[in-house]
Amino acid sequence: MVRKSTAYLIFLLVAGLVMAGLIFMHPRLQMVDYERGLVKRQHLVRELGLTDLCLFTEARYTRHLSQADLHSPFQDYPMALEHFPSGSLVLPPEHLLKR
Repeated sequence: MVRKSTAYLIFLLVAGLVMAGLIFMHPRLQMVDYERGLVKRQHLVRELGLTDLCLFTEARYTRHLSQADLHSPFQDYPMALEHFPSGSLVLPPEHLLKR
């Protein structure tokens, strides 16, 4: 006769192993759908002529980080508070962090 606590721990161990197996199997099962969607997205980007990833839609300096000028975050004055929450989520460029 197995104690209830031991049976519960065995159940948790088996359930954990099953979940770990499913976690590793899921990407392999979804690969065909992902590749099909990737081809569709690549075709859409090619047809529309999209250039860059748009991370945020709020401010012009957070839409395309590679195309933002250095002074656009301070559009009112240099000590102005950030108007948009996305500005606080974007890190400064690497060359400014090294100083």
